[in-house]
Amino acid sequence: MGWAIALHGGAGDIPLSLPLERRVPREATLRRCLSLGIAALKANQPPLDVVELVVRELENCPHFNAGRGSVLTTNGTVEMEACIMDGNTKSCGAVSGVSTVVNPISLARLVMEKTPHIYLGFDGAEAFAREQCVETVETGHFITQENVERLRQAKEANRVQIDYTQPSHGDTPPQPTSADNGDSQIGTVGCVAVDGKGNLAAATSTGGLVNKMVGRIGDTPVIGAGTYANTFCAVSATGKGEFIIRATVARDVAALMEYKGLSMKEAAAYVINSVPKCHAGLVAVSANGEVAMPFNTKGMFRACATEDGYSEIGIWDTEVEHNFIDLKS
Repeated sequence: MGWAIALHGGAGDIPLSLPLERRVPREATLRRCLSLGIAALKANQPPLDVVELVVRELENCPHFNAGRGSVLTTNGTVEMEACIMDGNTKSCGAVSGVSTVVNPISLARLVMEKTPHIYLGFDGAEAFAREQCVETVETGHFITQENVERLRQAKEANRVQIDYTQPSHGDTPPQPTSADNGDSQIGTVGCVAVDGKGNLAAATSTGGLVNKMVGRIGDTPVIGAGTYANTFCAVSATGKGEFIIRATVARDVAALMEYKGLSMKEAAAYVINSVPKCHAGLVAVSANGEVAMPFNTKGMFRACATEDGYSEIGIWDTEVEHNFIDLKS
């Protein structure tokens, strides 16, 4: 048993041709956030503090779809979501429809610790944020030019999606713009961590889908779908929220470990393989320090480290695992 940490910057149709100017800043952010998390675990900070710290940093990065980089609704507005959960107590907090809060993940933790509730949304969440004196800004702070362009493209195609690449027309290849340019706006950031005593925590934050309806709620703040932690494991999911909610992705990983005796890697692989292809990924850690980071999309921005010295930062999977676990055996 030892500490372990894993984090993600979203899963989606990330092309192998992703330009260096788009790839390098994201990889650098993953590396920096991983280092922050490792240092916090080595300093014996509680996993709940660690996952909040890491996700705050990811929210502050405009290259990921959370916080500063959140994508836009069909009305051109931002509606952010976040969730945090402690594995030992199953205490949790979540928010949706946040439009002025700099770090929604910290507001979710305040919901967990300062209210009798688990989930606050929209005007109620904003009012609670003001009451708690968390850092807020004008809504324009979150509206980047790249996301304005992504919304324009999505509207032209009449699509709602986690990422967008300009479609081709007939045999004419698509012409990249400043927004697509081989790029992929990825849905969701998250972090899971376990300390040397087996204490677990998970945190997830997102801006949702490009061109989503105003008021749409995804998987991120739904306990057991996008975020879950208990005494077996901690899970943060990413991808198309509607599919992740239907599959109760995060809870199913824990349930397969608890009721079927699967290892965390087996459980995580089975759950992701059960979601329609190209729609989901997750990061997970177990109470004994295992790490799993499966996905069925083209890629997933991810990083992990364990106390025994293993570390990884990656985007694509060169050896995709397609083995299914037979739960009837």
